[in-house]
Amino acid sequence: MTADQTNPEAEDRACPDPVVGTPYGAVRGRYEQGIAVFRGIPYAAPPFGPRRFRPPAPPEPWDGERDAVDFGPTAPKPPYSDAFAQYLSDPVVPGDDCLNLNVWTPAPGPGTRLPVLVWLHGGALTRGSSAVPVYDGRHFARDGIVFVSINYRLGVEGYGLFPDAPANPGLRDQLAALEWVHRSIRAFGGDPDRVTLAGQSAGAISIGALIAAPQAQGLFRRAVLQSGAPEAFERDKVRRMVRRMATRLKIPATAEAFAAVDRDLLLRTQAEVGRLSSPVLGGPAFGLVVDGDLVPRDPLASLVDGEAATRTDLLLGWTRDEYRLWLVPGGLLERVDRLGAVALAGAMARCHCGHEVPRGYRALHPEAGTAEIVGQMVTDHLLRRPLHRLADARRGTSYMYEFAWPSRRPDLGACHALELGFVFDTGHTPDSAKLAGEGAPQELADAMHAAWVRFAATGDPGWEPWDARHPVRVFGADASEGVRYASDSGPYAGDGGPYTAYGPRDRELALWATAAPTDQHEIPAEPPGPLAGDRIIRSRELRSAVRRLRRPGGVRRQ
Repeated sequence: MTADQTNPEAEDRACPDPVVGTPYGAVRGRYEQGIAVFRGIPYAAPPFGPRRFRPPAPPEPWDGERDAVDFGPTAPKPPYSDAFAQYLSDPVVPGDDCLNLNVWTPAPGPGTRLPVLVWLHGGALTRGSSAVPVYDGRHFARDGIVFVSINYRLGVEGYGLFPDAPANPGLRDQLAALEWVHRSIRAFGGDPDRVTLAGQSAGAISIGALIAAPQAQGLFRRAVLQSGAPEAFERDKVRRMVRRMATRLKIPATAEAFAAVDRDLLLRTQAEVGRLSSPVLGGPAFGLVVDGDLVPRDPLASLVDGEAATRTDLLLGWTRDEYRLWLVPGGLLERVDRLGAVALAGAMARCHCGHEVPRGYRALHPEAGTAEIVGQMVTDHLLRRPLHRLADARRGTSYMYEFAWPSRRPDLGACHALELGFVFDTGHTPDSAKLAGEGAPQELADAMHAAWVRFAATGDPGWEPWDARHPVRVFGADASEGVRYASDSGPYAGDGGPYTAYGPRDRELALWATAAPTDQHEIPAEPPGPLAGDRIIRSRELRSAVRRLRRPGGVRRQ
């Protein structure tokens, strides 16, 4: 055997570049370690000029072979703050042609018909892109999956709400990319009838809306929602974000006026207005809204009550300590612990609940600090409760997981986004190590990645589907970490290998079933049960608590 025959790079160079036809023209990629890779393929026209704030339009066709070796432009976005940039990578590729996608395939050609996985990145709908190195799709392709990752419009460009433009253009970009996959993926070796749509955080929230969207029916068969549940923001909340930007810019809150603003100034203003928002504290933010068209009603309600009669297989889950990525950067974790009762009041405002919920969490976990109680409450409110509801409505075809391996970086625990390097089997990359630290266990990556591959290929990740026993597959539990949130049948104990727990969050979630319901404006004067007669913190006091948490140092300004 010659040296060239044992050298993957030499073998790649010896193969002619792969060329595949799309509805708009041919694209030429290259082989990388035996995988055909195509990057920066446009699925829609650049969303600028007369197309600004408008639904995506088809790209202009091209003659000859378009080079598809490098990642295409990323959507306009502000950079992460220094506090978050030490944990998360977010490359920027300049250019207007940002509605593009990438394909990794082991066998380009129409006769292969392999399962397909389409990835929607996270980033709070304001950051992120398909060029993040953690999202490298070659290991999925190595294991027989045609992998596709897409870019879509972000922030005010993709989710601003204006009186003179359609809502949710970023979600419409995602739909256009799915339509491109449905028409084009067979030529890359994929099967358009075996598409799995997967995403994390904001990507998972988007998938919840797409599962329920009438226009997306038939475009994918399975879905993976990692740390994100179906939701729709109140339209007034998104309008307030736009109005605050308009006030700073001294312009009308219209798409026409925003389109005339310098793009860099728009991004700086967006970052300033959203500076104090977070999943734990709430605050101004962009999000999906009910638009009567692509999002005809709240996606979770539509999926739970059966109005969206889809047969989509679901893989759903969260990380054990989601909240730590939201609180550790910038020192908010310590601030929440220091503020104690004020922080708990802020959590009640964020979760729209009364005293009985934090008291119940404290009774279940007397050793937990305030930050952990607040963080787990908010995580349950935003993620675990709605994902339980979704799984309950899809029993027999839904599978639940929890990621429990703690990062080797200080204080992060099993935080939000930590599972990504394991799902993609990219834990060896420096970008993954920014969040996980050095020495992430390869056997955990092998187990998680194999489960995602199996789900995309067969609809069964390898454990029991959701039923009345609430089976949850736990990945990476570490007994030495002293995991506090235990299942009813005993604490997480093991050597990090996956196992199934039954109802590991049921005691906490049961607290919400009997809690006094509230809305964003008022907490009932007298909650039912043994708490009757206790003094209730009313809405104005709760809002004041949230404002104090958002301020540097967490103290009232003098």
